[in-house]
Amino acid sequence: MPSRIDATFARCRAENRAALVTYVMAGDPDPETSLKVLEALPEAGADIVEFGLPFTDPMADGPAIQAAGLRALKAGQGVARTLELVARFRAGDADTPVVLMGYFNPIHTYGVERFLDDALAAGIDGLIVVDLPPEEDDELCLPTLAKGLAFIRLATPTTDEKRLPAVLANTAGFVYYVSITGITGTATPDFGKVAQAVGRIRRHTALPVVVGFGVRTGAHAAEIARGADGVVVGSALVDRLQRSLDGEGRAQAGTVEAVAGLVRELAAGVRSAGGERAA
Repeated sequence: MPSRIDATFARCRAENRAALVTYVMAGDPDPETSLKVLEALPEAGADIVEFGLPFTDPMADGPAIQAAGLRALKAGQGVARTLELVARFRAGDADTPVVLMGYFNPIHTYGVERFLDDALAAGIDGLIVVDLPPEEDDELCLPTLAKGLAFIRLATPTTDEKRLPAVLANTAGFVYYVSITGITGTATPDFGKVAQAVGRIRRHTALPVVVGFGVRTGAHAAEIARGADGVVVGSALVDRLQRSLDGEGRAQAGTVEAVAGLVRELAAGVRSAGGERAA
């Protein structure tokens, strides 16, 4: 049977559109609100959800996601509680793919074999671990693939033709193209260059290519969706959540809707580009 990730991209292709991939931090600003936000994402139009694993030193993340991780850690969020939230989400949603995104240190501390078994039991579909290069595939990538989970690799504007085959060698699920050189949420991508990069990556792989970093609005999402197989939005959603909190960093009545409202805007942007998609 196809994986949830494969089935989702097949459905989006049948609808002649890109997939919308949304990122939020697990446990931000507290576990119960985080679960409600996670549950609201597919209802608002997200096709795939990325759930951030909080970590104290997130080298690829900008200020918004760094702050979200600190809020989550302050609320007691860790690996076990993140897997528990995914299991609770999966009890009510059997179809939406969930990809856990983070760094290797918390997984290593938890124990790789134990983590993969628990992730599979919780209903996670894949991992994005941004600080493990292909040279370290034995650490987590290959064990992940052996369990039937996708290991999703990042390609960047500096990933040249010589490096790209190594990046793609053990990638599964989709390829995540980072549209800017830098950290999340700090710049707007050059959409023309992004389209060229997506085309270049496609010459090396049959996997879907999704684009993230710097996508903040429905208009941005539409631009990316014309040429990519998926659009990832993270910092903008985390920003929207943060702005909905009270002065003590606590959720308010409108917190979940604040995030869901932006997801609806992004989903509309992605779907508006359907008729203009590149072949």
